[in-house]
Amino acid sequence: MHIAVIGTGYVGLVSGAGMADFGMKVICVDKDKEKIKQLRKGRIPFYEPGLEELVHKNMEAGRLSFTTDLREAVKQALVIFICVGTPPAPDGSADLSQIKEVALSLAEALDDYKVVVTKSTVPVGTNRWIKQIIDKHKKNNVAVDIISNPEFLREGSAVEDFMHPDRVVIGGESAYAIAIVKDIYRPLYLAETPFIITDLETAEMIKYASNAFLATKVSFINEIANLCEKAGADVTVVARAMGLDPRIGRKFLNPGPGFGGSCFPKDVKALVHQGREVGSPMHILEAVLEVNERQKLRAVEKAEDLCKGLSGKTVAVLGLSFKPNTSDVREAPALTVVPELVKRGARVRVYDPVAMEEFRHWCPDLEVEYVKDPLKAAKGAHALIILTEWNEFRFLDLKEIKNLMAEPNLIDMRNIYEPEVVKSLGFKYTGVGRG
Repeated sequence: MHIAVIGTGYVGLVSGAGMADFGMKVICVDKDKEKIKQLRKGRIPFYEPGLEELVHKNMEAGRLSFTTDLREAVKQALVIFICVGTPPAPDGSADLSQIKEVALSLAEALDDYKVVVTKSTVPVGTNRWIKQIIDKHKKNNVAVDIISNPEFLREGSAVEDFMHPDRVVIGGESAYAIAIVKDIYRPLYLAETPFIITDLETAEMIKYASNAFLATKVSFINEIANLCEKAGADVTVVARAMGLDPRIGRKFLNPGPGFGGSCFPKDVKALVHQGREVGSPMHILEAVLEVNERQKLRAVEKAEDLCKGLSGKTVAVLGLSFKPNTSDVREAPALTVVPELVKRGARVRVYDPVAMEEFRHWCPDLEVEYVKDPLKAAKGAHALIILTEWNEFRFLDLKEIKNLMAEPNLIDMRNIYEPEVVKSLGFKYTGVGRG
């Protein structure tokens, strides 16, 4: 089967390479000529473990290719996957301009029956809107079926998630189109992956509801953590005990500096916006967003307390990406924490294994020092803040770091160290929700 994937961002590239590995003939399309040029050379535009190897493997096998020619890609394909971005608009709604642009381009290019599959995260009702655009503007009298097939890829483990998902959601009205898409995922079906076959609107809502619920768990445990600090309880034990209840589950009960990334913030905002639009306010999710924004500033407040003021102090920040194993800094706590430290008069040094260039791109005018390793960050620092739980931060030489620092203040926003161990080395230590 020939497949076209429109958009070579995170979702498009992982999905295209994954389907090629399933044995499909996949051509990925993007209007960014430089990106396509680099992809043809096997150069991946972002960091994702295992993706470079997967792309190279399937390019060499002749199953994966890249082009800027949408019309030619569509002509060859039976199934077309839409994988373009839906970033948040200023009012919190999902910006569907890229989706509309693709739909209009498809209307121009379609010359035979096609199945158009939306993997981009879109508000409920968007797939019917895509169908209306295509039907209204198509140049040829050809049939097209629309399928909603939301992605559930976690950055840092996206290849594993695509190859071994916990479920596959396929929404549509045409049994024929559903069967075609289901056939693409045949290796997963044979591996007994659960398939959810439903209508368009339900498939769209499943994606938003899933991300919104996980974001709610994060904000909930952060509020519990803040209360634990005041009450003298240990949130790590609280969360572990909670997670042993199968009705709750352990995942996403790790307190920290707030959630970030390309999915949770924008999806929760979009769901809140859609709730307002249709007269069904999402009060819990509004609170989730409010709690998350406050939580990002906790790292700054903790540093200010330990240092007795930040003006003129040097602060080292370890971790800029919103989570480990990715270079993505979109909505990362660091985008709030680092500028706020600077605003309060601190001299800031930052280090991240892979995300420093991306952070610099987002904050080009921010006066911070980028260093090559944690030791250089710690030298002469009055406080060290851990924002991302990269594995290399779990095994720091704390004795050497203490000797390098001007004041041994450690703000562990991921609770990766045991407080008593760190304190025994002479640090003033604060984590999240640890009494």
